Amino acid sequence: MKPRYLSQLLALSAVWGVSFLMIRIADLSFPPVWVGLLRCATGALFLWIVLIAGRHTLPPRKLFVWLFLVALTNNALPFSFFAWGERVVPSSTAAVINGTTPIWALLLSLAVTRKRASLQTVLGVVLGFAGVALVVMSQTGATGSSTFHNQELFGALVIALGALGYAIATVIAKTKLKGLDPIGLATTQLSLAGITLIPAAFAGPHPGHIHLSSVLAILTLGVAGSGIAYLLYYKLLAHASATQVAAVTYLLPLWGLLWGAIAHEPLSIAEFAGAGVVVLGLALIHRPSPLPRVTPQTCVDRA
Repeated sequence: MKPRYLSQLLALSAVWGVSFLMIRIADLSFPPVWVGLLRCATGALFLWIVLIAGRHTLPPRKLFVWLFLVALTNNALPFSFFAWGERVVPSSTAAVINGTTPIWALLLSLAVTRKRASLQTVLGVVLGFAGVALVVMSQTGATGSSTFHNQELFGALVIALGALGYAIATVIAKTKLKGLDPIGLATTQLSLAGITLIPAAFAGPHPGHIHLSSVLAILTLGVAGSGIAYLLYYKLLAHASATQVAAVTYLLPLWGLLWGAIAHEPLSIAEFAGAGVVVLGLALIHRPSPLPRVTPQTCVDRA
């Protein structure tokens, strides 16, 4: 990969990696569903401007059902679930749990295609989940309160469901939404996700005292994490192989730990070790194998 594209890959992973910290900051002022709604709204607004200026095309109406399902599983639910879970789980831990997304995508793809996984792939999956378990248990074991321990475990489970949502969206998009204008697809799914979240947001808790930091975090999530990063992702795919771009998957847990450390979140050696095990598992899954296998795709909107 050329140095220019390598720098863009690092920038992309850094933007997606900081999203976990931005979610935690947004949580200070906004309920989880509102974090999802505002992120979708700001991201959609940015992409509508890009779509109109660049004369991109929207997906055909006949694909509405699939578009709605992708909007639900790739945006509405994960955005809200990550915000929900990060009320008790550190952003660094959320970033590592998010590393299970390509693993879930691989398992779902294997189930759909009914193909057998190689021993290397199985080992990668086991290592990936083992690394996440190590991080979660080290974090939840840091407090002596059993009540808070249970809350952290529940928060981790909610975040894992968000990661599973990303994986489901990946499989749907790969099988049902091929060949579409990526800008039109992203604009549509963010818009649909935002519309879907409006009733839930207004029916549930409303924002109280709003901090400037939370507003800036929402803008970062929408414009950078769901807008600029999306454009950068597809620009990279146009100049580098999908396997090379998939390397962003390895970097996200590491960026999550780095941003968490900068934000003074408590980190342990076990968390770094667990993140390393997750990265090793992902590397094994993506490593070329002489046997035919399903290659997981990198999901858009990694947090």
